[in-house]
Amino acid sequence: MASAASSIQTVSWKRLDGIDLLRGLAIFLVLIDHVHIRLILNKVPYNKFFPAVAHFIGGNGEPGVQIFFAVSGFLITSISLRRWTPLSKIRVLDFYRLRFARIAPLFLLLLTVLCGLHVAHVPNFVVTARTGGLGRALLAAFTFRINVLEARTWYLPPNWDILWSLSVEEMFYLFFPIVCFLFAGNRLFGRGKLFTTTLIMFVVLGPFGRTVWTHGNLIWQDYSYLGGMEGIALGCLTALIVSRTQFSRSVLMILGCIGGAIVALSLIFTWQIHRDWLGRSGLYMTVLGIGSCMFIVATAQTNWKAPLVLRPLLKLGQYSYEIYLAHMFVVLALLSLFLHAGKPMNLVAAYFVGTILISGVLGASVAKLYSEPMNRLLRSRSAATTSKTAAIAFGPEALGDRAAS
Repeated sequence: MASAASSIQTVSWKRLDGIDLLRGLAIFLVLIDHVHIRLILNKVPYNKFFPAVAHFIGGNGEPGVQIFFAVSGFLITSISLRRWTPLSKIRVLDFYRLRFARIAPLFLLLLTVLCGLHVAHVPNFVVTARTGGLGRALLAAFTFRINVLEARTWYLPPNWDILWSLSVEEMFYLFFPIVCFLFAGNRLFGRGKLFTTTLIMFVVLGPFGRTVWTHGNLIWQDYSYLGGMEGIALGCLTALIVSRTQFSRSVLMILGCIGGAIVALSLIFTWQIHRDWLGRSGLYMTVLGIGSCMFIVATAQTNWKAPLVLRPLLKLGQYSYEIYLAHMFVVLALLSLFLHAGKPMNLVAAYFVGTILISGVLGASVAKLYSEPMNRLLRSRSAATTSKTAAIAFGPEALGDRAAS
């Protein structure tokens, strides 16, 4: 009988191009939005010279994160279904071990680096007393409450600020296996009805979490738990649907076209949507999440292959977690060079392109040299204490088992 460790190496599944494409699009939107924000904050009026470009770039960072959330919920649920079917058989501690192995190594390394830069008083990395100082920031990071801290005080330095989405995501996954264990089987309600109802509840409450319950707090409108968990819940529901229903090819084509159109139009008309009833009601992100999930269903069940022209986005998507946690170092470094050069308008395009390319290379390097080896090491160490079922299921990493914060 093969050992658990060897089983980890032999079982694998193909990646899904549709998933990687959405994650690549999401991290691309986040990258260009963060460059846009730095330029605006430093009074670089590039938007006057390139209004159409600035109109598309500005404001699409949050929609990018919503796409991340939907993809994340789909992946976690799909992979959990491969490991434990039904979900009521989920091994809670094994779920936490696997999640820890994927998320913790790079997360802890990032916090270590940020603490060192804070102590060294490096500009743009010092956590000020206004937001509670370094100790409070660390406590918020480890308890998945960066978003709460910022809503109560103010924005943290950029490399800390991006952890708000990880706080939302990991708070959801803290309770995900417990809810699966209790509600996804026959323990309380038959056939997982309460589990599905719980996910639908998050979707219904999402718009309220972005509007009514923010009480005018602009940061909480973007960073609230309910606002982000809605997208994750949509992804979870999508995984359940895909696992239970095989749609016809014609239906899948319709779903893919409509879903792709919703995503594209939502990103093109971001500012207009924010001003109309769809944005004011908080339903904009809900519609975007639904469109993303429709695209996921179509591409997952058809095993859609992206054309060669989209391969760069696929690569960005494959290393989205590493790129997300590392990209602000690139954004700030190139900004420093840009400001030192006197804010030349002819280098604005180079700033955008350079950020995307260097962040992609940095993310891929961090993944291959550090986070993926650490992931395998931690999983192999815990494999000896897990059942064969859990051990052989580590393979779906090839499907895209990477976080999308």
